[in-house]
Amino acid sequence: MSQTRAYAAYADDQPLAPFSFERRAPRPDDVAIEILYCGVCHSDLHFARNDWGMTTFPIVPGHEIVGRVTAVGDQVTRFKAGDMVGVGCMVDSCRDCQACHDGVEQFCLNGFTMTYGSEDRQDGTLTQGGYSDSIVVSEHFVLRLPEGLDPAAAAPILCAGITTYSPLRHHGVRAGHKVGVIGMGGLGHMGVKLAKALGAEVTVFTRSEAKVEEAKRNGADHVVVSGDPAQMEAVAETYDFMLDTVPVQHDLNPYLAALKYDGTHILVGLLDPIEPAVEAFNLVFKRRVLAGSLIGGIPETQELLDFCAEHDITCDIEMLDIHNINQAYERMEKGDVRYRFVIDMATLKADQTA
Repeated sequence: MSQTRAYAAYADDQPLAPFSFERRAPRPDDVAIEILYCGVCHSDLHFARNDWGMTTFPIVPGHEIVGRVTAVGDQVTRFKAGDMVGVGCMVDSCRDCQACHDGVEQFCLNGFTMTYGSEDRQDGTLTQGGYSDSIVVSEHFVLRLPEGLDPAAAAPILCAGITTYSPLRHHGVRAGHKVGVIGMGGLGHMGVKLAKALGAEVTVFTRSEAKVEEAKRNGADHVVVSGDPAQMEAVAETYDFMLDTVPVQHDLNPYLAALKYDGTHILVGLLDPIEPAVEAFNLVFKRRVLAGSLIGGIPETQELLDFCAEHDITCDIEMLDIHNINQAYERMEKGDVRYRFVIDMATLKADQTA
């Protein structure tokens, strides 16, 4: 076992603070990783505040991890010391059910093991995440970082990227399709870049006039200010797909009305009940589909990393000193980040050498 330094939430009403714990000794199929960068996801904030009522404290958040392999178990065949790798939202699953065999481990019929806040399937310990200097993960859940992909800017691809790429790929978005991306945050800006790279014509829907030029700079072909009834009326029955990245309750009906017949509205941000209610008329009379999507499986996440390297796609990031993580959380709550914080873990290691 190895002593690991980290930042953790000790309680839902306390700031994150330094924390030390023991990582397990590598098992035969394990990869030991020195963490270089870790993205900061809004889910981290929810867990630290116990917003979903499922947090066991103390908890080390972080599931957008990029690092360098330091050691491998004797059954590992795909990685060696020195390799640059990534770890996303999952570190295990049952590996036996149909979903796991299909490469969609996020839908494991027995529940996937989260990178933090889950019970380890073998020893029952609590998994702890990437706001730390190292991690040990089964080879199956480790991803190869392609050459040429900036490691810091690639970290959020492992959550924000795959959350938007997976539904685009699953629903077959391609050249000739018109895609609306609702919301222009961490998920939304990645949705724009990925849909464009897949060949679609992309429109950003935002409630903020201030984000019009911002959306265009990120590659959007068009921008609709959704609070303007005239603009919404002008795009009625226009889109093949809506990628809805908004994480708070909002009215879906105006966006459903902007879909063509057989159009699909995909939720990737909202986990709360839908309010106000969806009007069945908007679905039934145009054979529209309201769908959801959750991250992506390991094969698809590797596909995404390779796709991003090929198309020179990364997240727009702001580098973060880990000592400022609590201020970063406050800024995230206000929407004051463009578009993802990434922790430089060298700032944690500096404590060890000071």
